[in-house]
Amino acid sequence: MIRLDQWHPVDDLVLEPNAMSAVTMSDRNVVVAAGPGAGKTELLAQRADFLLRTGQCPYPRRILAVSFKVDAARNLRERVRRRSGPRLAARFDSFTFHAFAKRIIDNFRPALTGYNALNPDYRIDPKARIEGEQITFADLVPLALEIIEANAYAQGGLRQTYSHVFLDEFQDCTRQQYQLIKTAFSHATATLTAVGDTKQRIMAWAGALDGVMQTFAEDFSARSLPLYQNFRSAARLRRMQNRMIARMDPGAVSPDEELKGDDGVIEVLDFGTERHEAQAIAQLIDSWLREGTAPSEIAILVRQQPHLVAAALGSELAGCGIPFRNEQDSQDLTAEPIAALVFNFVRVIADDRQPDAYTELMRVAARSSASEEEASRFDGQLKRMVSEARAIVRGPMFRNGEPATWRTLVHEFLQLVSRPVLTALSAGYQQGTRLDDLIEQALDAFDRELAIDGDAVRALRRLSEVDAIRFLTIHKCKGLEFEKVVVLGVEEQLFWGKPIAAMAEFFVAISRAKQHLVLTHAKHRDRPKGVTGRWDEWRTPHQRFLDFAHED
Repeated sequence: MIRLDQWHPVDDLVLEPNAMSAVTMSDRNVVVAAGPGAGKTELLAQRADFLLRTGQCPYPRRILAVSFKVDAARNLRERVRRRSGPRLAARFDSFTFHAFAKRIIDNFRPALTGYNALNPDYRIDPKARIEGEQITFADLVPLALEIIEANAYAQGGLRQTYSHVFLDEFQDCTRQQYQLIKTAFSHATATLTAVGDTKQRIMAWAGALDGVMQTFAEDFSARSLPLYQNFRSAARLRRMQNRMIARMDPGAVSPDEELKGDDGVIEVLDFGTERHEAQAIAQLIDSWLREGTAPSEIAILVRQQPHLVAAALGSELAGCGIPFRNEQDSQDLTAEPIAALVFNFVRVIADDRQPDAYTELMRVAARSSASEEEASRFDGQLKRMVSEARAIVRGPMFRNGEPATWRTLVHEFLQLVSRPVLTALSAGYQQGTRLDDLIEQALDAFDRELAIDGDAVRALRRLSEVDAIRFLTIHKCKGLEFEKVVVLGVEEQLFWGKPIAAMAEFFVAISRAKQHLVLTHAKHRDRPKGVTGRWDEWRTPHQRFLDFAHED
């Protein structure tokens, strides 16, 4: 533990004055309005380090961080671990709203009564609810709220556990989610830090509470500390963002002198058909890769239906041998610790050049709670098992293209790691069938990729966050950043609906880019096979949005 005046930002980072104030605030709630690239995740990670290292979060109390997406919660958890080290980071709990609500339900389940009463082995299903046996994801927050409102022990337990609470991407908080936080921590001793950006409010369709940041400031007497600097994007890209900000939030416009410079590239590309678009973008991506851009630094963003809108591009990339993955369904899976463990195991036994995966595999699978002798014995067993599996995979009898052969090795590995170690990877794995469901989903995802060419290494590259180009919806890309971003289909037929919501989504998309932004539109997109709903083949460029790309 160090004195308050001895602390300085980890890695000697320089924080703008309001960010430094938010990081080191000791006795007051804070609401931080921060635009894209302002370093919201870094601010929270530095604040966690400050609170833990100076004893403002006194042992054994903890810090709670609540995010909206699985990968955002994971990224913040990993950032804190890098900044503060594993010992201090062990007192930092980073959850999604669903995971936080489930933790409350699991700890205080007997408080639920009547129709909401749940058996100890209740399950979670995406759609169907069965009284006492099964709930949906949509039920998690309301049930947790019921517990906190009705049970003083549950409320007291949370308040005794957490001295500080972080709320990330808070502009998208729903009424029920806000009520959960308010009921749990209003009039408590916990200090809350909420960060968000109203210009990136794109979850109104899912019930995001209008004006929630101002409501939070009033309900929690929070000090407002806006951040203005954009540390992510090059000057040309920042000027485009600034032109949009002038329309969306004039009070947040940056002065022209702060946006000078010629670095950064913005391109608007017009195509006759989606096939011409796909060929040109595939060639552009290939040139980026040849120039040394990492695949993980390239993203293809589509407002809706990337499996349809980007299908032609996917075919072109596959023909060029460029790995890509459509994250419409897989992003949350790859953020799960058990899926990462499964993929790392296959990666290590299938490929000779995976030192990072091997290191992470050994770290995650280790039995840290065991005695030194037991831990050493298990480490030897694990290394032997991995070595034997590698030999089997390279043997003449192993059928590389058959999923069943890989599944057998994965299940043997997981059995050796043991159920207690696996369930300890995440609070959500400790009850019900979620752990087994995610293992099966990970194996199914690997099977689908393996079926393409029978090559396990290439299959893993397509599943990787490091080795593959990423296809994302705009909703999935929030909180992420990339060197190169292609926004596919800036057309009125895709960016439809309420003008404010559509502009907010377009703003989120363009602000993911750090150096190079490409905006495309096509005059004609063939109706994909099997599509029975509305599909406009003739397209119109969204000129209002595209005009923001042009300098005054």
